[in-house]
Amino acid sequence: MMAKIMSLLLLGLIRALTGAQARWQGCPPKAEQRIYFANHQSHADLVLMWAALPKELRSITRPIAAKDYWTKTQFKQWITTAVFNAIYVDRVKTGEQDPLEPLIDALASGDSIILFPEGTRGNQEEPQKFKSGLYNLAQKFPDVVLVPAWINNVQRVMPKGEVVPVPILCSVTFGAPIALRLDESRTDFLTRARDAVIGLRQS
Repeated sequence: MMAKIMSLLLLGLIRALTGAQARWQGCPPKAEQRIYFANHQSHADLVLMWAALPKELRSITRPIAAKDYWTKTQFKQWITTAVFNAIYVDRVKTGEQDPLEPLIDALASGDSIILFPEGTRGNQEEPQKFKSGLYNLAQKFPDVVLVPAWINNVQRVMPKGEVVPVPILCSVTFGAPIALRLDESRTDFLTRARDAVIGLRQS
């Protein structure tokens, strides 16, 4: 009950601060299993993507959250667990565990996920090179729909190092799905996926 109340409060706050506009230009919102992959410039990216999805998709879509940041306090951990149903990932690989294992488990369970293939936040207008995780997941789950997205302006709402958000109109543009081609190399696929995200910037 508390998580549901917090979810409604957060939605209201996020939409008041950012508008959280969703632009479905390449595909409609649809309750099918998807990997949404987007540019990454702020910890608020996770929150804006979650808020931009319609209610019926939020309930089946799990954002990826950096474990070291989102578990720093009990409140952050509770928000990401109870409200966002996030998947924690370790940004620094330790031991023998595959860092993709939590994502693989979520996809194997039928969840959709929100992924930031850069792996860490960038400071440039264009995304950094994509890491191999998206390619590996596309190989393992060929039937999951891959949807690129461009998050606009969110870095101005919560700049790196700041703790107080600033009201700025933000949007998420969802593009046409892509798929891993037969015999496509990792480098070619990741370049094409990154280009699909960048191509939405001017939409």
